[in-house]
Amino acid sequence: MSSLNLIASSEFLRAIPAELHSYLEQLVQQRNYSPGTTLFSEGTHHDEFHIIATGHARLDMHVPRRGRIPILTIGPGDVLAWSALLGHGVMTSSAVALDPIQTVAFPGEGLRKLCGSQHEIGYHIMRQLATSLSRRLVATRLQLLDLFADHAPVDLTSAVGRPGDPEC
Repeated sequence: MSSLNLIASSEFLRAIPAELHSYLEQLVQQRNYSPGTTLFSEGTHHDEFHIIATGHARLDMHVPRRGRIPILTIGPGDVLAWSALLGHGVMTSSAVALDPIQTVAFPGEGLRKLCGSQHEIGYHIMRQLATSLSRRLVATRLQLLDLFADHAPVDLTSAVGRPGDPEC
């Protein structure tokens, strides 16, 4: 079984035309992490772009005088270490496995070269990355609102659909 099959039902992969999957097959590798494992640390270089197949990770950031603060929990279908796809690979947060995690990983340099040489797949990958980052931004904003709220959190997803959808 191909490692790419692990994310076959993910929104990220479904939005990429099936005839382009063979390009990704040449790069993909499966990664497994045990609970409590640090996948990467804030400020360090990490050159693999991941999509979570199973499990959950907590993203933490260092806040001066407060230490490590959890900022978001991500799970199946979510992207991880997206900085590697953009080329600098310096992580803006740390990721810790909350339960057993299985990811599909793409070498950042190989994926960047593929996107540059095969513009159609590059378009689809970057579009999916932008969609994923939009959702992450909305989820982080909602979490910050909850953090500073003086009342019970409001469930905005039931009123407007999934956070970060293009129509939101």
